Amino acid sequence: MLEKSDLEVLEENLPFWKGATPAEKEILTQGTMRFTHAKGTIVHEDRNKCTGLLLVVSGQLRIYIIGDSGKQITLYRLFERDVCVLSSSCMIRNISFDVHIQAEKETTMLRITTDSYLEAGKSNPQIPKFTNEIVSSRFSDVMWVVEQIVFMSLDRRLAMHLLEQAAIASSDSFAITHEAIAHDLGSAREVITRMLSRFQEDGLVSLSRGGITLLDSSGLYALT
Repeated sequence: MLEKSDLEVLEENLPFWKGATPAEKEILTQGTMRFTHAKGTIVHEDRNKCTGLLLVVSGQLRIYIIGDSGKQITLYRLFERDVCVLSSSCMIRNISFDVHIQAEKETTMLRITTDSYLEAGKSNPQIPKFTNEIVSSRFSDVMWVVEQIVFMSLDRRLAMHLLEQAAIASSDSFAITHEAIAHDLGSAREVITRMLSRFQEDGLVSLSRGGITLLDSSGLYALT
């Protein structure tokens, strides 16, 4: 049973909601469930299992892919009030890769089942339009990651990543491991460790066990 606050989240973050008919809203609300996932939980990892449309109420999700060698590459992250449709890849044509979704913090979300979402979309063209807009936006994020991997040097990508992490944490000091950075950038942990050590020698960062402090943000920006 959804609470009033859940309905408000749906109304505020699904642009088609206000124009939906009472019958369409009923279909969507009947197919919506609230979940809370602990930090580290895998929320979705198989394109053959249609998790449904996810709307983040609070917390943070990491969307990534895993190559045949086991190497991970982060595609993008989702934050409060973000929507994910790649978890419903079964309703998106030509998706031929597995998208993995992990909770990086304790995360509460609303999940609309694929059947309910598609059923409401049969009578409301704004719903598939919204889906296409979200997919287009996320694939732009994915192409940006591909561009970085193909055309940018690792030191530049690492500098950009550290600045992004500081922005997410709203602090120059944040908790992160070398392995987590390697997963984000699709690199090896040893390579990341060497590059971070070089950054530390250059006075750009200070490394501690399980954390990093940015000492010279301007110097990092210069690398980007």
